[in-house]
Amino acid sequence: MRKLTGILIMVLLAGLLVPPVLAENVLQDGIIIIDPPPLPHPEPIRWLTIRYHRVTVSIEDQIAVTRVDQVFRNDGPFDAEGNYVFPLPPGATVERFVMWVDGTPVEARVLPADEARTIYEDYVRRNQDPALLEYVGRDAVQARIFPIPPGGERRVELEYTQVLPAEGGLLHYRYPLNTERFSAQPLESLSIFVEIHSNTPLRALYSASHQDQVLIQRDSETHATLSYEAQQLYPDRDFEVFISRAEDTIGANLLTYRQDVEDGFFLLILAPALARDTQQVFPKDVLLVLDTSGSMEGEKLQQAKDALRYVLQHLNTEDRFNVIAFSSGVRTYASALRPPAEAEAAIQWIESLEAIGGTNIYLALSEALKQADDARPKIILFLTDGLPTEGITDEGALLSALNQEAPAAVRIFPFGVGYDVNTVLLDQIAENHKGRPTYVEPGEQLDEIVSTFYDRVQSPVLTDINLNFGNIQVYDVYPEPLPDLFAGTQLIVAGRYTGSGPQQIMLTGTVAEQQQTYTYTVNFAESGGATFIPRLWATRRIGYLLTQIRLKGEQPEWVDAVVALSLRYGIITPYTSFLVEEDILTSGGRQQAAQDLMAASPMEDYGEQAVQEAKARQGLGGAESMPPAAMELPVSEDAAGQMPVTTIRYVNDKTFLCRDGSCTDTVFVPDKMTAINVRFGSERYWKLVQEAPMWNAYLALGTEVTFVSEDGTAYRVQADEDTTEDPLPQLPTPEPTAPPPTTASTATPMPTAIARQAQEEQLCAGAIILMLLITGVALVLRH
Repeated sequence: MRKLTGILIMVLLAGLLVPPVLAENVLQDGIIIIDPPPLPHPEPIRWLTIRYHRVTVSIEDQIAVTRVDQVFRNDGPFDAEGNYVFPLPPGATVERFVMWVDGTPVEARVLPADEARTIYEDYVRRNQDPALLEYVGRDAVQARIFPIPPGGERRVELEYTQVLPAEGGLLHYRYPLNTERFSAQPLESLSIFVEIHSNTPLRALYSASHQDQVLIQRDSETHATLSYEAQQLYPDRDFEVFISRAEDTIGANLLTYRQDVEDGFFLLILAPALARDTQQVFPKDVLLVLDTSGSMEGEKLQQAKDALRYVLQHLNTEDRFNVIAFSSGVRTYASALRPPAEAEAAIQWIESLEAIGGTNIYLALSEALKQADDARPKIILFLTDGLPTEGITDEGALLSALNQEAPAAVRIFPFGVGYDVNTVLLDQIAENHKGRPTYVEPGEQLDEIVSTFYDRVQSPVLTDINLNFGNIQVYDVYPEPLPDLFAGTQLIVAGRYTGSGPQQIMLTGTVAEQQQTYTYTVNFAESGGATFIPRLWATRRIGYLLTQIRLKGEQPEWVDAVVALSLRYGIITPYTSFLVEEDILTSGGRQQAAQDLMAASPMEDYGEQAVQEAKARQGLGGAESMPPAAMELPVSEDAAGQMPVTTIRYVNDKTFLCRDGSCTDTVFVPDKMTAINVRFGSERYWKLVQEAPMWNAYLALGTEVTFVSEDGTAYRVQADEDTTEDPLPQLPTPEPTAPPPTTASTATPMPTAIARQAQEEQLCAGAIILMLLITGVALVLRH
């Protein structure tokens, strides 16, 4: 019965799913905690299901209004009645809260986190449930939900207003979604729509959590929207957006993260203005190089023609262009670069092209390079679906010849179509000429991919850029080399740093053949900051190292770094299957992983596997948000024929490998570190909880957790009652958390009934729900 009570309380406070023999609820951001139905049950009850979850956010300067719309369906055989609990974003200042259930306003309570802390800890003590520790310090809102009949639905809508905190000059919006651990079934449909209005020009719009998955549309300098949609998923992180505003032609904002014992990590976001709002759109030359060999026959050639049509129809007024078609030989639309007025004539010429002959890559690119005869920015879009079969076919000789012929202002962007492309060759061409390769697999729309790419590079703002960080020493900065800046886009630069304090960053580059310098005052923090930055930096460094290994051979130091970074940050790559090995955390296991990687036979340069591996490397090297967490990695079958799994958990900047109910920090090396043993639930355990709250998120992983603190001390929590405990060292004093910055604004008052109830009662919803659940347990015990 103690276990039963513990499960009920766990659901109440942590938002965990109650086992179906007792109750039902669903958690994504908000949950319905269902009152236990009469016992005994004839059969286990199914979960409540969320049919959809829609979030609409309106951000006006520094004020954000969030509207949530959820529909819960009762798939069980009993009426479902209970309480809706919504965990507010960390640090949110609620100025207005309104809630409706099926269109009827309901009474709700705002629950301050400081009043709940003592109760939370008491529940953990009595019910042996460490998962609650993760929620200490979070506010919440609670309201009663009326009965939902079997098969029926209940629509819950809520709205709250908050003043957004500012970090490094960036407004920070967070919506709570990080509940993957507590969900038994995936969310059927999730959508988040953010609309931003600003009195000053918008620059950076960056989602640290979902940048690779959001659609960003900029309607003007002061208005933009972000959209995110997904189906059948377990959300594994909160939804975060950073917003910068500036009058500068190119905005710059710095985010940092640093622990005392290691060098810092930084993220620099450079965001130029929109092209149509700048006084001058700098001219460029566009050279379209199209493979018309026999293998392009059919749909591939037609999609390529459609892609070139889009580019030609979207040239800027002062641009110049030419089209070069190649197979065994070369055909050009014109003998020299032409103005946009001839775009339609060039489109008609492209339509007449037929697929025939071999593939002479050198001849085609050499012809394009001959037309790049001055310092204007030159963009070569190179579309091909095959290997070099004529002319210079040796990779080394071909690359060397192009390097000698290419002016410094040329940027080559290869598009490899299909699986018969030499990925090593195209990767190297792109790297040598400050471009980026793109691979289009069968079934993907080449014309859509090319047009989306061209939209990003349509208007160059600054080329040949360089960053000077003053007295701050930076290293391992990615992307490497730094690409050009284009209007309406943003460049996200990640790296490491030593030193701290205010500093001036100088951004230099070429604008219309003239050098331009921009200066920004930033601050490199001595400690603390955004914990997602190290993992994003590590993702990019791994992508860079894998590319170097692929192009230049497996240097031992590169291989060792890939193993160390993959293990430290839990990043899955084509080379890191070693994360499932039982002994990977030992020094011997780490060495063996590096040896296995070195011994792996080299992949083919072309073919389906080569293309997919190249796309994976490009995705890592160009990552703009950290990779997903909580991956389950199958390992070999055990003696019972079952498939145990390794689960990766991200907690702040740490990675844990969880196996058989035990989670271990990947920084821990068992054969080189001696851990301080602590018995779960003991006085020393609670001393850790109370005196080092910054570690609560680690302890919340379970009753058996091993982690390494910031000063290098290892702690091992064990559930075994026979655990012999070690004396605790002097625990660090947690730094006080500063309140989030706000602006002077007139708060919208809360609805009268809610405000009066919150002020007069000041009760924690967790305590109220707990009393209801304990009453139910008492009834069960009596019967």
